[in-house]
Amino acid sequence: MATTRRKSKSFKEYLKNLIFSSQVFPFILTFSVMGILFVLFRMKGVEINYKIASFNKDIDKIALENKELKAKKARLLSIKRLRGMAKSYELKQPKRKQIIVIPK
Repeated sequence: MATTRRKSKSFKEYLKNLIFSSQVFPFILTFSVMGILFVLFRMKGVEINYKIASFNKDIDKIALENKELKAKKARLLSIKRLRGMAKSYELKQPKRKQIIVIPK
């Protein structure tokens, strides 16, 4: 038992000395920082993609709403509907003297 403890203890010491040596530690530290930064940048990229998809969805929704409002406006300003409203309010065609042209 004493020999296995020495071997495991000496292996632990060897590993500790190897990791914290002046030649290996900078590499471990550099690759660790690069790995963490890679993960953070990747997560930020995914988050930005979700935001872009959300904005595109909102744009499509607003464009559809705009089309619906233009169709509603066209229905409300249709000649048939306006003539029907004029008839119900007993309106008549204006005479030539009643028309005023406003220049732009």
